[in-house]
Parts: sequence; C-alpha cells; structure tokens
Amino acid sequence: MQDTVKKYKQLIKKRAALGHAMGVLSYDSETVMPKNGAPHMAESMATLSEELYRLRVNDELRDMLNELEANKAELDPVTRREVELELKELKKLERVPVEEYSAFDRLISEASIVWREAKRNSDYQLFKPYMKRIVAASKAMAGYMYPGKPAYDALLEEFSEGLSMDMLEPFFKDVKAKLVPVIHAVCECGRQADDSKLTLPFPIEGQRRLSSFVMDFLGIDTNSCVIGEVEHPFTTAFNKHDIRLTTHYHEEDVLSNLLSVAHEGGHCLYELNIGDELIGSPLASGATMALHESQSRLFENMICRSPEFIALLYPRMKEIFPLQMQDISEELLFRAANRAEPSLIRTEADELTYPLHIMVRYEIEKQLIAGTLSVEDLPEAWNSMYKEYLGVDVPDDKAGVLQDSHWAGGMIGYFPSYCVGSAYSAQIYHNIAKEIDIPATVAQGGVKPIVEWLTDRLYRFGKLKTPEELSRSVLCGEFDPDYYTDYLTKKFTELYKL
Repeated sequence: MQDTVKKYKQLIKKRAALGHAMGVLSYDSETVMPKNGAPHMAESMATLSEELYRLRVNDELRDMLNELEANKAELDPVTRREVELELKELKKLERVPVEEYSAFDRLISEASIVWREAKRNSDYQLFKPYMKRIVAASKAMAGYMYPGKPAYDALLEEFSEGLSMDMLEPFFKDVKAKLVPVIHAVCECGRQADDSKLTLPFPIEGQRRLSSFVMDFLGIDTNSCVIGEVEHPFTTAFNKHDIRLTTHYHEEDVLSNLLSVAHEGGHCLYELNIGDELIGSPLASGATMALHESQSRLFENMICRSPEFIALLYPRMKEIFPLQMQDISEELLFRAANRAEPSLIRTEADELTYPLHIMVRYEIEKQLIAGTLSVEDLPEAWNSMYKEYLGVDVPDDKAGVLQDSHWAGGMIGYFPSYCVGSAYSAQIYHNIAKEIDIPATVAQGGVKPIVEWLTDRLYRFGKLKTPEELSRSVLCGEFDPDYYTDYLTKKFTELYKL
C-alpha cells in the first residue's frame, strides 16, 4: 500500500508540474506574448495538453486508484479524498478521445488570441468561426463526460457542482421579480449623484499605487501575488505561493481598476489561505466557482464599496490625485462607487443591475447549447436582450457580444456562478456579522478577522470537503437567495431614499 501511495504521489507531482507549465504559458499569452507568437503557443499547449491527458487517463493510474479505493480505510484524509475525486475525474475523462481533448486546448488558445483582436476592432465576424467551433466542441465534451445529462447542465456542473437549470430557473425568476422594480424605482427617482468629475483622466501610474493600497488593505502578501495588466481581468493560482492577479486600467474610470483589484483580491484570499498540507495536491484549489465568486463579490461589493472603506480610500486618492480630487467629496466618492444604473459592460456593472447581465448570458448559453440560437444570430440576440433586460442600446460588438473573454476560453456555463456567488456572499456576510463587527473592522484599516473566519470555515479546506459541506459551513445552513434580494433592496432603497 505504501509503495502504491508513493507512486501515486509521484505521478500527481509530475502532473502538477506540467499543469504549472501550461498555466504559465496561458498567463504569458494573456499578458505579454506578442501577437505572432500565438500559433506556436497554441501548438505547444495542444502538445502539453495531450501529455497531461495521458497522465490523467492511463491503466497504471486506474489500477493504483482502484487499489487505493479498495483500501481507503488505511489512507490519510487528504489521500482518501484525492482518490475519491481522481476516480470520478478518470471515469469522466476516459470517455473523451485524447485527440479531441488536446484539440479543444488548441482551439481555445487560438480563439483567445483572435478574440482580443476582434474585440479591439469590434469585429464579431472575425471571431465567429471560433465561436461556432467552441459551441460544437463544448457540446461534444459535455456528451462525452456526462452521458445522459442535458448538455448545458453538464457544462454548469464543470464549474460549480450542483448547479443545474432546474436550480437556476427559479433562482433567476425570483431575483428578477424582486430586483427589477427596485431598478426601475432607482432610475425614476432623479437622485443620481453627479460624478462626472470622476471621469477626468486619472494617470495610470497613480492608479497602480491605488492597486497597491487595495492589496495592502486586503492583507494580500505581494511576495506570493503579483498584478498583471490584461484586456479582461482574471486571477490564476499556480499554487498558494504563486498567484497572478490581473487588472485593466482606464484613465477615465478610476473606480474600475479599484473594484477590479478588490474583486480579484477576493479570489486571491481564497487561494492564499488554502492549508499548507494541500500544497501540490489536486485538492489545493477552490471547491467550486460559485464559492470562489462568493469571495470576489464579498470583498468587491460588501467590503470595498462600504462607507468605511471609502473613508480610508478618500484621503489616499486626494494624496495621489490632488488635482482630479479637488472638487470631489468623500460622500460623492461613496455615491459614485455605489451608483446604480443600467449599463452595457458586465464588469463595470453595479451590484443592483449585475444579475441582469448574468441572466442575458445564461439565456444565450442555454439557447446556443440547445441549438435554438445560432452563432450567426448571436449579436442580434445579445443586443435584443440587453434592450429588453436593461433598456440599453448596444453600440457595437466590443461593448456587446465580444466584451467577455469566457466564451473564447471555452468557459460556456461559467457565468451563472457569478450570480449564485453574489447571492452566497450576502448570506455569508450576514453570518460573519453575527460574530464580527464588520464596519468597525474595515474602519480600522484591514480585514484580518474576516479572512480568519472565512479561512476557518472555507479557505483552508480547498477541495478536502465536498462542495455541499463547504457551502453549508459558510452559509450556516441551506442556501437562501432571500438574503441577496433583501440586502440589495434595503441598500438601494436607503441609498436612493426610495
């Protein structure tokens, strides 16, 4: 048994190293790789992907896992959980032909490069052939990995175990019914703050200093986490000591970067606080994307849009940008950070209208996978839904169907995790507040007690516990979306004096 465990650990160590190399290649392609390097990078990724597949699906591993499973009572808790998840993953992946597995990685490597060019030029036609292939490949992968399951449910499952259309339909229906009247009331009340002065040019070098301020406030160790600059912000963790947070700077929108760093910082805190005993293990990552997004939304919206945080931020902004901030009060900065108004761009959306952006993508993904919407008609459907759901006209593909990187990255089925994660965050905040005075903690200049509470219940476990166990731990029971709709209704009713 000990020999088998040793061989198994050596295999996953090799696999982790290969995954690390692929992750660095992917991060490099998003941040600094020149355009002409794209074909060669895609080919390298496809080759490495095939090698990774062979390390994840082979007879030797199958025999080892079966032996370990048969003797699981003798295994330590980490190895026992690894074997459980490895067997599940092996059974899923061995149904996927190796050539299609590596071809999918090549496709999304190429597609991501083309998407960036298409977005820069607002040219959906350039990206359309790749989108068509990604939809087809995603449906094929869903069929291989989850035979008998509706294809879109299979794709949802890949990102957040337990998410399904049966769960999401009533959730979105409830959110829409309760929040749309609040959105209408906000739009009609005539109490929007005049934040036009915040659209003055704020030099990017100064914004980088603000990024560091947010990182320091969150307590993120910059020896283990660095900030890169990309078209579409994301966070990737190679291990808990090497996490790459990214952001995008807009000179005329200083709050965009601040809230982006806060959002990605929430992801970082999750990964930074995974237990040391899980380093190098397949368990050393967030349990589901819905849980991961609950952290990004918690720190972005409920912590870094709070009046207590704005009170800390305001003097720092006055120091870095004295000219731009001379006519901006702390109250105006707070109101601007919490402005609610239907808009075009999901990543710039306020808390209140954000779920409608996700609903558009959810409806489109469902239809694409079901075959009731063609890739050719995608921009028209997008524009029509934005008009129906948010009442805004989409001027071009850059601000429309090309705004997100997810589909180019093969992540059909990811978007609902954002909204479910947002709903989780409201319930989690409620539970933390029973034990910690959150406003007072933030006012003191940090979030350490909050992070410790979350580490104890969620972060440190990685995937050691099941998603259901971890969800119940931080939600303190069953998921209840009323916490989310009640929180947003109360916040914006008070903010806009409705």
